[in-house]
Amino acid sequence: MTRTPDLYEADLHACLEDPVLGAIGFLNEVMDRHPDAISFAPGAPHPDFVQGLDPRALTDRFLTHLRTDRGLDPSRAERVLYEYGPAQGLINDLVTDALRTDQGIDAAPEDVVITVGAQEALLLTLRALHRNAGDLLAVADPCYPGVVGAARLLGIPVTDVREGTAGLDVDHLAARCAQARAEGRRVRACYVAPDFSNPGGARMPLAARHALLDLAQREDLFLVEDNAYGFTAAEDDTLPGLKALDTRRRVVHVGTFAKVGFPGARVGYAVADQRVGHSSGERSLAQALADLKTVVTVNTSPLSQAVVGGLLLEHGRSLRALARGKAERYRANLARLTDALERHLADGMPAGVSWHRPAGGFFVRVDLPVPADLALLEVSAAQYGVLWAPMRQFSLTDRGDRQIRLSCSYLEPDRIETGVRRLAAFLTKEAAG
Repeated sequence: MTRTPDLYEADLHACLEDPVLGAIGFLNEVMDRHPDAISFAPGAPHPDFVQGLDPRALTDRFLTHLRTDRGLDPSRAERVLYEYGPAQGLINDLVTDALRTDQGIDAAPEDVVITVGAQEALLLTLRALHRNAGDLLAVADPCYPGVVGAARLLGIPVTDVREGTAGLDVDHLAARCAQARAEGRRVRACYVAPDFSNPGGARMPLAARHALLDLAQREDLFLVEDNAYGFTAAEDDTLPGLKALDTRRRVVHVGTFAKVGFPGARVGYAVADQRVGHSSGERSLAQALADLKTVVTVNTSPLSQAVVGGLLLEHGRSLRALARGKAERYRANLARLTDALERHLADGMPAGVSWHRPAGGFFVRVDLPVPADLALLEVSAAQYGVLWAPMRQFSLTDRGDRQIRLSCSYLEPDRIETGVRRLAAFLTKEAAG
């Protein structure tokens, strides 16, 4: 018996038909269909880092902080964990201490909003900054699909900016600004991940960061900085983030505890110290984002914030100390992956197979001489037992059509080695142009 649908896609918002919304779900489906395949697809933190995690002990550490540092009596401190709590957050002071110590970002607690992961921080920031229909969001191409999906959900038009191994092409962004101006529109904001971007693994040199900040000032646009992978840089090879270099309040800095802490907490933040004038004075943009948050998620779970706050307190209010062991593991995995690519893909590969060697992050981009489409992925999984992510799902153009992304964060070293051997066999047979 054929049932008549209650609704058709044409009855729902057009964003639901955007393929970017199905990108992550599709990869999960492929992994479920091929459970024995080695998967370089997920960019998830390694599961070992949640072993031995004690949420109760971390919560107790945060409760001690509430009593001793904030002066709450024991019953009031306990209630904080079980009430809605302030929309702007409970751990703002701990986050700002860590950012000041480790990243040179000097922000006050009221300049920060604690969010349900970095994804909510991106959604709130885009909603606040884009007032008019002619306000564009510029994104690096290829780009993290979460920010493109958020823009689609909000009806914000997106324009692409080239990204190479040296990160966002600042000259191309300037050209996009000029093009928008000629069309009677403006680039209102630009999303950028300056350190080891997802999916391309690109890193912006210091001079390019300064050039981008100067362009933002000239064009009156805001930079939405996503620094999820900056912690993986070697401690003698760190570069200041855009927000640390920002003397003119052009940058909204978005962060997450998913990688340096654990993803199940779903705790992120936005540093938005821009001053927003209104009829009775001014407030920070972060406080305006908190107002938006009240009609999106109301507040970020106080229990989750308590666990993250406990982690920060246990590590001397330092993100670097919290992330150090993880960063070492991820750098070792990345080296294992790129070394294996050198050994197994150096000889006998079809012309046009190449890859870059990033200094940090979770991802390596591989160029192919053939389209890296879903049909090819199915062959790779079913016949060779190896999965990867097609770069076309991260791209607004055809730039990613012949590229794949390999993620090394979730795998053990021996699985990386075996996976690259399988990938080499696959490319040798299937990637001839």
